Amino acid sequence: MTQASDLPQTLRYEVTGARRTNTLLVAIACTIGGVGFTLAGLSSYTNSNLLPLSNATQIAFLPQGAAMLFYGVVGSAIALYQWLSLSWNLGGGYNEFDRKTGKATIQRNGFPGKNRNIEFQYALDAIQSVRVAIKEGINPKRAVYIKVRGKGEIPLTRVGQPMALSAVEDMASELARFLSVPLEGI
Repeated sequence: MTQASDLPQTLRYEVTGARRTNTLLVAIACTIGGVGFTLAGLSSYTNSNLLPLSNATQIAFLPQGAAMLFYGVVGSAIALYQWLSLSWNLGGGYNEFDRKTGKATIQRNGFPGKNRNIEFQYALDAIQSVRVAIKEGINPKRAVYIKVRGKGEIPLTRVGQPMALSAVEDMASELARFLSVPLEGI
C-alpha cells in the first residue's frame, strides 16, 4: 500500500496546440499553392513569365488568370494563418494539479493581445470526477474531462487529433487516483 508521502505533489500534462506535423504540412502546401497560383495569375496579367518552369503567359487573364490570382491570394492568406498559428502555438498549454496549493490550473495559448494566455483555476476539492469520452468511427473522439462542481465538465485533452486509447486511459486513471475521485466512462 502506498503512503501519502510516496504520492507526487504535482501532476502536469502538456497539451499540444497548433505545433503539430499536420499543421506544418498544411502550411507548406498552402504556401506553395498560394504563391504558385498568385504568380500564374500575375504572369497572365503582365504577360511576363514570373513562374519558372511554366508558360503562364499563354493563360488569358480574363477569366482564367483572374481566377488563379484570386485563388492564389486566398491560399496565401490561409497559409499565413497556418504559419501564425504555428508560431503562436494556438491551443497549446498545460493542465497542472498541485496538492500543495490545492489548485488545478488549466492554461491554453490564444491569439496575441491582452488576453493571450487563457487560464482557469479550480480548487482540487471542487473536482467531483474524471470522465473519459471515447467515440470511434469516421471522426473518432478520445477525450478526458474533469467534472467541477458548479462549472460542468472541463476538457483536458487536445482538440483535433485524438490521442491513443491507451494514453487516454493511462492519463485518466492516473489523474483519478491522484485526485481520489471516481473515474467515469471506462
